[in-house]
Amino acid sequence: MTAPVPETKLRLGGMALRNGLLVHGPTHWAAAIRTDDGELRVASGRKPDLGGKAMERVPGLRGIAKLAEAMAVIPLVKRALPEARLPMQDPKTLSAMGGAALGGQAIRATGPRSVAREAAVALLSLAPALLALRGGDLAAYHGVEHKAIAGYEEDADAADADKEHDRCGSHLVAPMLAAAALGNVAARRAGLRGPATDAAVGLGSAAVAVELFVWGERNPDSRVTRLMRLPGNEIQRVVGTREPTEEQLEVGRAALEEILRIEPAAR
Repeated sequence: MTAPVPETKLRLGGMALRNGLLVHGPTHWAAAIRTDDGELRVASGRKPDLGGKAMERVPGLRGIAKLAEAMAVIPLVKRALPEARLPMQDPKTLSAMGGAALGGQAIRATGPRSVAREAAVALLSLAPALLALRGGDLAAYHGVEHKAIAGYEEDADAADADKEHDRCGSHLVAPMLAAAALGNVAARRAGLRGPATDAAVGLGSAAVAVELFVWGERNPDSRVTRLMRLPGNEIQRVVGTREPTEEQLEVGRAALEEILRIEPAAR
């Protein structure tokens, strides 16, 4: 299992872009991309404060706040680096998202909501993300994300680090889908329906997944943790990551250097 983040190191997170890498620090973000003409471009800035720090000790709410802050960074990245291409910024992926939504509605229309039916809908919703990873350089930059952060934590070169990582968001997938399936069934049986209910179930399932993720970090050698991480490990191994080229690793190093330059805690 991956060792905990050393106390002397920043806790970093990230998001692979189709042509680069976005890295999150405690208070700032940094991104590096490779433009179509081969230029390496870097930008950084302060993260929006949506209550993540204040909610750190509040189970459930802390996960939602952190995810909201991560999503709020994306428009800032696009403004600073207009050439940055987001994971879902692809016509085929957007079409798959629409198809998955229609397919989910068709499955639900076949009968009352059950755990099995909702599980099928949840699995279908994974299709756009898997399609996005299979196309272009996204999987390689996902590998860059893991290798850059692991190399920093281990005081090693990114090229020598593993392309899979135990803090990858892929480990949120299984608990989030399971919680969403159970939550949707429970809501319908309680007579609750509509957009507000769907949003509440979605936020609740994300909160549950984050709490299980945090628990797994604190108990990395637990059999439960190992079982929870199996789906995420397989997603990373089979489709989620790919060994990057040296040129792609250069983009990851640039993003890492920028976050360490701008993040006050790193000085």
